[in-house]
Amino acid sequence: MSVLIVSLISLVGVFTLSIREDQLKRILLVLVSFAAGALLGDAFIHLLPEAVKTSGFNLPLSLSLLCGILSFFILEKLIFWRHCHIPTSPKHPHPFVWMNLWGDSLHNFMDGTLIAGSFLVSTPLGLTTSLAVIMHEIPQEIGDFGVLVHGGFNRARALTLNFVTALTAVLGAVLTLLIGLKLEAVSGFLIPFTAGGFIYIAASDLIPEMHKESHPIKSLIQLISLGLGILVMLSLRFVEF
Repeated sequence: MSVLIVSLISLVGVFTLSIREDQLKRILLVLVSFAAGALLGDAFIHLLPEAVKTSGFNLPLSLSLLCGILSFFILEKLIFWRHCHIPTSPKHPHPFVWMNLWGDSLHNFMDGTLIAGSFLVSTPLGLTTSLAVIMHEIPQEIGDFGVLVHGGFNRARALTLNFVTALTAVLGAVLTLLIGLKLEAVSGFLIPFTAGGFIYIAASDLIPEMHKESHPIKSLIQLISLGLGILVMLSLRFVEF
C-alpha cells in the first residue's frame, strides 16, 4: 500500500497546471528543503540506530552503508541527461525525455526496495521510510512532469508515462519481499543500504539544489523547512504504531 501511494505521487503534476511559474518555484523551495531534512532524519534517527540495534556497529554495516551511497552515485551517473542543454526543436527532438523515463524507472525501483526492506524490519520503520520517500518524491515528480512536457509530450501522455515508470517501485518491493522472506540476513544489509541511499540523495542532490538560492530570507525559509523535516522524523521516533 505504501509503494502504491508513492507511485500515485507521479500524478502530482496535474496540480501544477494552474500554478504560475513564480508560485511553483516558491513551493518547490520549501518542498525540496523539507525533503532533504526528512531523508537525513530518517537515515540518522530511524535507519542507522535500528541497524546498530540489530547487528551492532561493525564492518558489514559500514560496507552496506557505503554500498547504498555508491549505488545511488551509479544510478545518478545513468541519468546524466540532466546536464544536457541542447535546445529542443521540431527538427531536433530531444532524447533527454527518454533518458528521464529510464532513469526514473530505475530510481523508483530502488525506492520500492528501500520501502519494502524497511517494512521487513518493523512497521514503524517502514512507515517513516515511506514518509521520507514521499516527501522526496513530490518535488521530484513535479520536476519530472515538467521535463516531459518541455521535451515535447502533451500533458496527458506525460502524466501517463510518468505513472508507468512509477509502478516499477511495486516490482522492486515485490522482489525485495520475496528475497527477504527467504533470507533473514537481508534486513541487516537493506537498512544501512537504505540509509546510505537517503544520505546520498539529500547531500548530493537536494542540498546543492538549495544552495542555488542565496537570498537571506529565502535561505532562512530553507533552513526552517530543513529543520522541520528532521523534527518530523524525530517526533515519529516516539510514536507507537
